[in-house]
Amino acid sequence: MKTILIFGDSLTAGYGLPAAQAYPSLIQQRLKEAGYNYQVLNGGLSGDTSAGGIHRIERWLNQPIDIFVLALGANDGLRGIPARETSQNLQQIIDAIKLRHPEVKIILSGMEIPDIVPGRYAAEFRKLFRELALSNNIAFIPFLLEGVAGMRHLNLPDGVHPNAEGQKLLAEHTWAKLKEYLVR
Repeated sequence: MKTILIFGDSLTAGYGLPAAQAYPSLIQQRLKEAGYNYQVLNGGLSGDTSAGGIHRIERWLNQPIDIFVLALGANDGLRGIPARETSQNLQQIIDAIKLRHPEVKIILSGMEIPDIVPGRYAAEFRKLFRELALSNNIAFIPFLLEGVAGMRHLNLPDGVHPNAEGQKLLAEHTWAKLKEYLVR
C-alpha cells in the first residue's frame, strides 16, 4: 500500500467537522472507490503555521511517504508573518521530506489572503507559493480555497473554515493534481 501524507492546518484537519468530512478523508474515499491502494494520512493541525510545521514534520518522516501534499500557510497569512519567513519555513519542510524520501512526489497547496489587506503583503504572500513550486519543480495548486473563501454557504459560521460542502471543493482542487501521480 502506498501512502499520501496531507500536511496542513485546520483546513486539512477539518476544523469543526467530523473527520470523515475533512478533505483528506474524502480523497481516501475517492481512491478506494477508484480502486487505488493508497492510505491517506491527515497531518492537519488546527492553528498550525509554517514554523510549527517545521517542528511537527519530523514525527511523520519515519514512515513511508509516496506523495506529500504541503498545505500550510493560511495561519501565517492571517497573522501577517512576513512572506519571506513563510517561504523559508515551507522550504525547510520540503527539504526535510526530500532528504528522507528522495522519490516522494510533492504537491504544494497555495494560499491567498484578501487583496483588501493594505500594502504589498497580499501580493507577496500569494507569489511565495508559486515561486516555491517553481524553484522546487513540484506540482502546484494555486489556491486551495478557490471558490470557497468568502462564500458564506461553503463555510462554517466563523466564515473562515469550510463546511462539509466547502471541504468537497478542497478535495476536488487537491484531487486535480494528485491524480497525476497515482499508480495502480
